[in-house]
Amino acid sequence: MREESGFRLETERLRLRPYTLGDVDDLFAIVGDPETMAYYPEPYTREGTHRWIEDNLRRYVVDGFGLWAMEMKETGVFVGDCGPAVREVDGEREVEIGWHVDRALWNRGLATEGGAACRDHCFGALGLERVISLVRPENIPSRRVAEKIGMIVERDVDWHGYRHLVYAAWRPTG
Repeated sequence: MREESGFRLETERLRLRPYTLGDVDDLFAIVGDPETMAYYPEPYTREGTHRWIEDNLRRYVVDGFGLWAMEMKETGVFVGDCGPAVREVDGEREVEIGWHVDRALWNRGLATEGGAACRDHCFGALGLERVISLVRPENIPSRRVAEKIGMIVERDVDWHGYRHLVYAAWRPTG
């Protein structure tokens, strides 16, 4: 399940690539925004954003994947992140697909496009049988993204002190 260091995942409009520490300012503009992070305990600080990127750089080495920087293919403009990350949920290791998009670009299908590409990558290149997304029940936009990429609610869990719906999708058979 190891990715090559030159990993790129492309869709019609997006390019997903590994983070670099040079992405801190662009990512902070998104995860430091209170409205974007309304379903998190609090927005990230610049230092927390740096740790977020370092955590994903570690995931690339340890797990072979992690959240990737997401940019517009035509312009290279940073628009958010999307990708799989290993999470512990109810004592089990799960691969979660997560996404965050610049608020100025909401409602344009970017999270759905990136999420679907990551789901397909997980089932294809990574050989996974199942992926999840952890979504707070009140986070209607992320619930819609999960549903649009073919996920269904499997159960709800207490995760990091908050109720989350576990959306799941399975590798297609046949």
